[in-house]
Amino acid sequence: MHIVLGVAAFAALLVLAGVVYERLGQYRAARDFPPPGKMVDIGGRRIQLDCRGAGSPTVVFEAGLSVEGSLSWSAVQPKIAAHTRACAYSRAGLMWSDSSSALHSAKQVAQDLHAALANAGEHGPFVLVGQSIGALYAMSFTKYFGPEVAGLVFVDPSHPQQVERVAGFMTESRSMLSRIGVALGWSGILRAAAPVLLPQARHQSARDAHAVWAYAPKSLATQLAESDSTDRTLAETRDFRKLGNRPLVVLTAMAPYTEAELRGMKITPEQGRQVQAIWKQLHEEEATWSSRSTHRVLPNSGHNIQLEDPDAVVEAVLSVVRAGGPTEAR
Repeated sequence: MHIVLGVAAFAALLVLAGVVYERLGQYRAARDFPPPGKMVDIGGRRIQLDCRGAGSPTVVFEAGLSVEGSLSWSAVQPKIAAHTRACAYSRAGLMWSDSSSALHSAKQVAQDLHAALANAGEHGPFVLVGQSIGALYAMSFTKYFGPEVAGLVFVDPSHPQQVERVAGFMTESRSMLSRIGVALGWSGILRAAAPVLLPQARHQSARDAHAVWAYAPKSLATQLAESDSTDRTLAETRDFRKLGNRPLVVLTAMAPYTEAELRGMKITPEQGRQVQAIWKQLHEEEATWSSRSTHRVLPNSGHNIQLEDPDAVVEAVLSVVRAGGPTEAR
């Protein structure tokens, strides 16, 4: 009996220590890593928005399915800001931005971004730059706020039909372990494991990496929710492909998958090559969504082109900025 009580008391102490560790971590995150830019109220909650530089059109960056929020664009944004206004932000629940109680959807993302820009005094025309699923969020923004969109850049973008097109080679899976970790975020487990779960990227600064780790428990929960909403996002954006003659650049990453990536996708190297061929074809289709488009294949870059080959993204963005927007109303 005494042994059972002792074990229970020890477990309770561990739980308490974890809770205190997590609360202290939240305090230190806010103290040591304040939000870049400003926190913009969009009606009872705030979105972190970081705008730099001056000029028009204003470039707006939309991150992919990641935990870095606005920091996803740290290697690109300063170079664009040297030429025109450039804004990066964190979606609801990522990094500094407040979480939303609304069901996650591409429309909600578009509305949040539009409200943040408007309430911060940022005005179009906008050039939208979206990486991975961020490209579909950019399409959603264009659907609902099209007159404000001058052009777009898709950085290794998702495609509304990507799941069914690669279903013969791979199936999407979401780790139960990640769900358990998110559910236990209050215990400090995710904070302690963040440097292992989210290792510093080769092109990421030490400060950015530490900021991501500091907000990891919150951001990982949001990332999981966004991942669970992927099918809905793909379905939402399936029927809107009308970019008219807005300038569009599509960048495709074609570096061969690494062994780790192949293991994660549970496919062979040959299947990996076939999946990449389909990926390239999907991007060729996306390039047809505008009558003024360019499709560029990057044979040495992986999926995170904005980190692995930021100059390619900068070149693409500036080419759209210089193109001057649609030549007639659409």
